[in-house]
Amino acid sequence: MNSTTPQSTQQKMPDGIIKTSSAATPLGAYPHARRVGDLLFLSGIGSRTARDNSIPGLELDGDGNILKYDIEAECHSVFANVKAVLEAGGSSWEKIVDVTVFLTNMKKDFPAYNKIYGDYFKEVNACRTTVEVKSLPTPICIELKVVATI
Repeated sequence: MNSTTPQSTQQKMPDGIIKTSSAATPLGAYPHARRVGDLLFLSGIGSRTARDNSIPGLELDGDGNILKYDIEAECHSVFANVKAVLEAGGSSWEKIVDVTVFLTNMKKDFPAYNKIYGDYFKEVNACRTTVEVKSLPTPICIELKVVATI
C-alpha cells in the first residue's frame, strides 16, 4: 500500500465496537466497525478525510451540486480510511476477506477504480462485489463495506 495512516486515537468500546480518529467520522449512530469473534465487520467507509472530513478532488457549485470529482483521489482516500479502521480493530489490510464496493458512476469510474483496486489488493485475494448506486450520503463517488479476520 502506498498510503500512510495518521497518528490516531482509538476507542475499544463494549461489545467489540470500534471507533477511531484515523478515519472520517461516521455520519450517524453507528461505529466504524464491530468485532464479532474472529471477524471484523466495517460499516460503509467513504472517502472523506479523517483530518477535516473533506472529500479529495471534489468541487461543488453554490447549490451543492457536483461540478467535478476525482475517482482516483477518492480511491486512495477510502483505502486509507479502511486501513485505519482495520488497524484500530486489531486487523490488517492482508486479512480482508470480503469487499463490497459502491460506485456512483460505474461506466465512468470503473476502469480507474479497478486499476487502483488491483494495485492495493494484488496480494489480498479478497472476494469482491462492485455495484452502482444512485448516490451516497455525502457527495462521494465510492464507498466500501469490508469484512476481515482478526
